Amino acid sequence: MAADPTGDWRVADGVANIRVAQCNGSMWGVVAWEKTPGGRDSNNPDPARQSRPTLGMPILIDMKKKAGAEAWEGQVYNAKDGQLYSSTITPTDPDHLEIKGCVLGFLCGGETWTRVAPPIPSSPVNSMAKGTQRPIAPAPAQAPKATTGAVAMAAKPGQKPADQVGDICLLPDIARAR
Repeated sequence: MAADPTGDWRVADGVANIRVAQCNGSMWGVVAWEKTPGGRDSNNPDPARQSRPTLGMPILIDMKKKAGAEAWEGQVYNAKDGQLYSSTITPTDPDHLEIKGCVLGFLCGGETWTRVAPPIPSSPVNSMAKGTQRPIAPAPAQAPKATTGAVAMAAKPGQKPADQVGDICLLPDIARAR
């Protein structure tokens, strides 16, 4: 059985974690943690977006399951140059996710991300969006869901910081895409 691409992944250079979740039948990934907090999308070609925070910003966009393979295809946003690239994500094992992106169909590059948090259960919002029935009661043994836009709280040593991203399917850029 193939590895689940959902969960939190540390990018190759260690500057960010990307949270990947299934939203309305597609995989989406957003910046869930930054090594240096307070980043801005300063390289975006759209001046109106250059001041948006990178925390919560979509990086993997509308990734669709590739027929006959344990891979998803869509777009990846590279905040370093402000460009979108055709991309494929492939779990190589339960703890590694390979990201490949191409521009003009042949200039390709990629990197391997490392898992830092377990797979994410499907969002109730996502389930309802796909036309399934609303669950009567929450599933047992699920971790409490953080709310989108939660305020960061200073963590004590050994304590995990507050989740600022929460359910990525509820983030405005992803919710609008439905």
